Amino acid sequence: MSKDHFSRLNQYRSMWVLVFFDLPTETLTERKYAAKFRKDLLNDGFAMFQFSIYLRFCPSRENAAVHIKRTKNALPKKGKVGIMQITDKQFGMMELFHGQKEQPPEPPSQQLELF
Repeated sequence: MSKDHFSRLNQYRSMWVLVFFDLPTETLTERKYAAKFRKDLLNDGFAMFQFSIYLRFCPSRENAAVHIKRTKNALPKKGKVGIMQITDKQFGMMELFHGQKEQPPEPPSQQLELF
């Protein structure tokens, strides 16, 4: 089989996990919990996509499930959090703009994971 064949299959097997959140930040305690949640996402390999949207590339559905479970374990007591997973192929079809100028999506970062 060709290299393109495996590459194409991986686009459907590789996943992106997106975490969307709207957390209260009116009190010092609420700001502390919101900051801890963002820090937990960063420590788990997520990157900020927009202010309250973080994403992480995962090489497989099984790996995505691990990071989704970690995110659920770190949920703050208050606020709204959404977790979505999409294939690398779907992520690659996203149209990104800075102002009215279209931008190409950034390639996934190379991550070394030890289990």
